[in-house]
Amino acid sequence: MNARNTPARLSRRRLLGLGGTLPAALLLAACGSDTSSRYDSGYVSGDGVTTEIPAAERTDPLEIAGTTFEDEDFSSVDLRGELLVVNVWYASCPPCRKEAPDLQAIHEDYADQGVSFVGVNVRDSAGPAKAFEENYGITYPSLPDPDAQIMYALRGQVAPNAVPSTLVLDREGRVAARISGGADPSTLRAMIDRVLAE
Repeated sequence: MNARNTPARLSRRRLLGLGGTLPAALLLAACGSDTSSRYDSGYVSGDGVTTEIPAAERTDPLEIAGTTFEDEDFSSVDLRGELLVVNVWYASCPPCRKEAPDLQAIHEDYADQGVSFVGVNVRDSAGPAKAFEENYGITYPSLPDPDAQIMYALRGQVAPNAVPSTLVLDREGRVAARISGGADPSTLRAMIDRVLAE
């Protein structure tokens, strides 16, 4: 008799176990559901994600200031009324090297249209940064940011690990567009054109 009752008892135990496991599994599934809409989507992984922000939805103007590798003072406030393209980079970053010639070409093409460029170098001392700029023919200024003060000012706009990243600031200094990861030149040109047309 015991032998016949054992399978029934195990089945009941399994059913009771499943009865407790099912609600727990549903609870865990609910914890793992997508809640991304609750949070700011400014954090990205640096994989080429692009974002364009309608003028009515842009946040406060950014203020980026410092001393360039050429020992000249720079302030984004001085460029209000123009567009400013901000590129976050460092010399040993492979996508930074890949995009550098395109960024220089775009800088040259838009210089007479009220579009300025500035780099923010997150790692290098003057030697490697200047060698990079010379090697790639970069003529726009870059700001060293060894203590991450500029990156702190860019928080919410540039993820700390998203290098390179490129921002297009509108004439008021607000972020109008961003590329997290290497900048595709046609995408960046289209972003600049749209902001220029505003």
